[in-house]
Amino acid sequence: MEGEAQRESKSREEESFLQKIIAFILRNEDPEKEKRRLLKQVAKDLKKQKYKFYKPKAFEAQPALARFFHELYKIAGPAQVLLENAGSSGVLKTIIIERSLSKGQLAIKDYLEEDNIRKLAETTDTKVLSQELKDKLINFFSAFSAEKVKQIDNLYNLLVVFLRFINFDYYFFLKKFDSGLPEHDFVYLPKFEAISGEYISDDLKDFLEVMPLVIKGSDWETLFEILKEYRSAEVVGLHQWKKLLKAMEDVYKSDVLQLMVRHIDEDPYYKVKVFPPEERIVDEYLSRIKTQVEITIQKILRERQDRKMERLSNLVFGTSVVTRTKYYTEKANMAFSKKMLGGFVYTAPLNYLKAFLLDYFKKDIKTMVDVLLIRGKWSTNLMSQQLSESFHELMQTSEQLIAFDDSLAEEGEQGTKLKNLVYRADKDKNSLLVLRKLLKEINDRALLLIQDSAQNFIVIGKNIKMLIEDYEKKPHEVILNWKEIESAVEGDIKENLSEIYKKIYYFIQLIQLFIKKSA
Repeated sequence: MEGEAQRESKSREEESFLQKIIAFILRNEDPEKEKRRLLKQVAKDLKKQKYKFYKPKAFEAQPALARFFHELYKIAGPAQVLLENAGSSGVLKTIIIERSLSKGQLAIKDYLEEDNIRKLAETTDTKVLSQELKDKLINFFSAFSAEKVKQIDNLYNLLVVFLRFINFDYYFFLKKFDSGLPEHDFVYLPKFEAISGEYISDDLKDFLEVMPLVIKGSDWETLFEILKEYRSAEVVGLHQWKKLLKAMEDVYKSDVLQLMVRHIDEDPYYKVKVFPPEERIVDEYLSRIKTQVEITIQKILRERQDRKMERLSNLVFGTSVVTRTKYYTEKANMAFSKKMLGGFVYTAPLNYLKAFLLDYFKKDIKTMVDVLLIRGKWSTNLMSQQLSESFHELMQTSEQLIAFDDSLAEEGEQGTKLKNLVYRADKDKNSLLVLRKLLKEINDRALLLIQDSAQNFIVIGKNIKMLIEDYEKKPHEVILNWKEIESAVEGDIKENLSEIYKKIYYFIQLIQLFIKKSA
């Protein structure tokens, strides 16, 4: 009997095993049948849930689900209002980063502020100051260890998770259960009703993407302290938040929301997809500080140069506003800037050069140099030759500069080409390339006129200085008949020569501001 019982038991086991294999094969051959089986299991699991959020038989979401979300809304709603623009706030990023800085780092940061740099620039050479600032930046950056950067980024990503949580559209979700629900009214007693699950399936999927991130979050206390500093008010009470977290964790562990989505969508294979934020804010912060320091130094240098340029312009022309070029101007550059082109690069120095040649060189300087070269008896021709050559080259340059400027008029040779190329540049890439090439040629020509003129003015200036010194010598060594020259010149000759020398000296300084910059 015992042997027979054993044989029957073994036979049943073999039969059961065979049935399992057949069932497995049949399931693979009929996925729709397997899907229905799994959905039945989902419905059974939902019925067993302690959270009565859903009726599988009617495919209905229950008021209990709405009440759960309403509890979340009472926390998230007020925070949503207080943190309306927090997602794009640079202030919050700065607070999160700077609360981790040591006293030493904070002191360096204050040192790198624009107001402090400007104060230092008043008493410190710019090159020395630039090196000091560079050293301070290196010290500041080096304190951001990999661990510190990770902690800062983790805290900011926790903020991102929190913002995702509070910005879920609870009101839109809850209004489906109670159409009379007023927005942000937390005194109102809602009258939630059961609704078709299909109305909230997408909402549940959106919420399920953020829910596990909130539950797994830590260091909420630090985050809420930061938010309180940011808004000067408590955004969420920590005790209240911990209570809410516990409720969410229980619901999440029960898997009720995921089961609901599977049943409503008739997709037993649905799984929550979670996308943790991976923001990196430290590099951007450090880059911004470095850029601000560099911009401040450049602003200081530019302001100094502008002041120097204004002073020199007043010394040379008696005014800081000088306008002589007609077509090679900043105004003309508007047409090129629309095409993202630099346009005319040397408008300021060329303008000053044309003004100096027309207003001073061809008048006072020409008058004096003519007398010196024609009436003067030079000890050697070699000494007068340098002055003569530079003088005549500048006279030619003056005519060339006028012709150059006039050629850029709309009806001028170069101006016509530029106008046509600018018109065609948007439609024809080749025209844009030709335009760039032509602008380079024009700018190269302008720079050459400026550089050659500057060099010739330097030669004239040196010769004038030499003649001032010679005039005071007894006996004279360069010009032997100063008495005769005196009679041909109005006013005191030494004062005239000194005034010419000063004008040239200041003019060269003015032009070199731009030549050095272009170099």
